[in-house]
Amino acid sequence: MSMLVTRRTVLQALPAAMLAASSAPAWAAAADSAVSHRKIAVNGITLHIAEQGQGPLVILCHGWPESWASWRHQMKALAAAGYHAVAPDMRGFGDSDAPEDIGAYSIAHTVGDVAGLVTALGDKSATIVGHDWGAPVAWAAAQLRPDLFTKAIVLSIPFAPRGPTAPLQSLKSAGVTNYYWQYFQTPGVAEAELEKNVDLSMRAILYGRDVTLMLKPGLGFLGPDTPLAPRPDWLSEEDIGQVVATYSRTGFRGGLNWYRNIDRNWEISGAWDGLPIRQPVLFIAGEKDIVLLNPRVRALVPAMAQTVPGLRKTVMIDGAGHWIQRERPAEVNAAMIEFLRQ
Repeated sequence: MSMLVTRRTVLQALPAAMLAASSAPAWAAAADSAVSHRKIAVNGITLHIAEQGQGPLVILCHGWPESWASWRHQMKALAAAGYHAVAPDMRGFGDSDAPEDIGAYSIAHTVGDVAGLVTALGDKSATIVGHDWGAPVAWAAAQLRPDLFTKAIVLSIPFAPRGPTAPLQSLKSAGVTNYYWQYFQTPGVAEAELEKNVDLSMRAILYGRDVTLMLKPGLGFLGPDTPLAPRPDWLSEEDIGQVVATYSRTGFRGGLNWYRNIDRNWEISGAWDGLPIRQPVLFIAGEKDIVLLNPRVRALVPAMAQTVPGLRKTVMIDGAGHWIQRERPAEVNAAMIEFLRQ
């Protein structure tokens, strides 16, 4: 019997068998394919992609400082549920190209990458998923290419309508000088801090220190040199080793260049300001996400009922923080697959 027939037989048999044996959803224990890797020419650069499963295309866009592996829990669940999960190393990250020009990291470039990826993979449409920096890519992709991105799932960062002034200029006008966006602007400064000890930097950012977005005077992004907190159960040594190995090889320049386009993104986004997102949207966030501690950002979550016409559901996960797809994969996966199947 061929592998295809075997997998189909298993999937057809699972719902009834699992219903009798357990209350868990059928996709949770379904057979799934292994992750495979390749490089693909897209939008003038080469992207490394990890992929798993067959079926409708779901593109998963990671944030900073992460890689494709941030989505490994979701890829397995999506593949088992009958989807083709594709997680690229985004432009400037991991094994994807990292152009030298800072201007090559604008929202127009990053949306162009994911739009080109749909075509390069031979598909006509996809669901776009984004977390952290991947979230603005998902929002803009949904606005600009509803023909390609027929659904969107966004984690952590709510939709923010374009403001009247460029973000960095707004901070300066308000007298703010110590926000982490500002610290990241000068090439080489944050790189030197973070690359001095990549293992320490990753542990501090992911779990080990109370890293705040407003920097303390005289300190860098990682804050005071205090002992690291214990590693949480949701983050394995293997997970840390993977991301440390990646950033030890590549450095942090590519990802930091995304921050160096914040005002440029505001400038060019005037071209699509006000375009409505009417296709179905799911928003997921952790109640303790550091991004949502800012009252202005938090207020954007309920506002999406008006600002995102296609919003179908908002899922706020109690007790979860910023790295939600790693911290609470079962809940994130369940919400994603329920949404995709509607």
